[in-house]
Amino acid sequence: MSTAPTPTTLPFGPLEWLIAGRYLRPRRKEGFLSVIAIFSFLGIMIGVMALIVVMAVMNGFRQELYTKLLGLNGHFIVSKFGEPFTDYDDAAKKLLNVPGVKTAMPLIEGSGLFSNAAAPGSSLFVLTRGMRAADINRLDLVAGGLRGGSLDGFDDGSSIVLGLRLANALGVNVGDSVKVLTNRGKSTVFGIKPNSKTYAVSAIFEIGMSEYDKSIAFLPLKEAQAFFEYPGQVNVVEVKVEDPEQVKAMTPLLKGALGQKFTVGDWQQRNDAFFTVLDIERNVMFMILSLIILVATLNIISGLMMLVKDKGRDVAILRTMGASQGSIMRIFLMTGASIGVLGTLAGFLLGALVCRNLEEIRGFISWLTGTVVLDPNFYPLSKLPARMNPVETTAIVVVSILLSLAATLYPSWRASRIDPVEALRYE
Repeated sequence: MSTAPTPTTLPFGPLEWLIAGRYLRPRRKEGFLSVIAIFSFLGIMIGVMALIVVMAVMNGFRQELYTKLLGLNGHFIVSKFGEPFTDYDDAAKKLLNVPGVKTAMPLIEGSGLFSNAAAPGSSLFVLTRGMRAADINRLDLVAGGLRGGSLDGFDDGSSIVLGLRLANALGVNVGDSVKVLTNRGKSTVFGIKPNSKTYAVSAIFEIGMSEYDKSIAFLPLKEAQAFFEYPGQVNVVEVKVEDPEQVKAMTPLLKGALGQKFTVGDWQQRNDAFFTVLDIERNVMFMILSLIILVATLNIISGLMMLVKDKGRDVAILRTMGASQGSIMRIFLMTGASIGVLGTLAGFLLGALVCRNLEEIRGFISWLTGTVVLDPNFYPLSKLPARMNPVETTAIVVVSILLSLAATLYPSWRASRIDPVEALRYE
């Protein structure tokens, strides 16, 4: 008496994919399972998309602040301890001889009370920097962000350069005059008489960071020395280097070139707390949004467990036809993993699309609601940046797929352990 050959299936072969695909398209009477699969798919898609978009925005925000901060300020601040900083030109030459140093810019910093000279009204305290024309032209954010006027002849006159938001707040334009009042001045029997002077606005710039655009102005170095009463001296020399991330390694080189009378501080020391807070917020947001993906994968577990219970008779028939426990486990694993993988890929594509058109989406929401989303008068940046990090995005996709695969293991194992005799006993 001959016996029929036992059918065999290839691991992850066409037959297993066919059955898994059939389970992904349940019959009408199994509509509840379909609803669970759809919600699991949507949950993973939305979770991955949200995680990619939020992390891209936080990366873009950090990079934008980093660029603006280091584009306007030096990587190092060199000052002199205990005596006036009069030999700033000599110090700048020594610094430029240090390998890796790009620029060394002497400057004076002082605060002043600004008002419109023609129409006195509200006044604003503004950080005023005295710099040479050659140095201010090296600041790409200023020289490349002019919205009116010119920096030509900046060293020769008594003109002033304002940020766009500062100019708007004072109600002035190129050619108008502003009055500047400082607390430094001459001593009299009645106390100190503050210095006051009127300057013509020669140029207006826009950096794109509202805090800088409304609180910084530039004067010629010689004019600032006279106005703030620092004759023949400066406050600091700002140094920019080729690699801002290597400031710790360069600090000893700068100190060695200058000697013991000078102090050297770097941008990481000045902004350490600020960037630390940004990194903490970024990590916390990653953890919180990852919970969305985790919840969605739990839906996969519940959906698969219900599918295993519903398909017990089918599994028993497959086992009697020769399907192995491994084959059954792979079928249910592919069923659940397909939801996770497809949801992850859809979330990735949707997240990349949102990041690519984030500014247009912000504009649309502003138009739709009639409000200004992320008003630059209250937020530090005038645009909403998004910067997808390839390594970080890959990690999000991989973690989502791994969670989806992990969610299928137990239900798939339970399906493979179904006893055909028990499953078919009452059929």
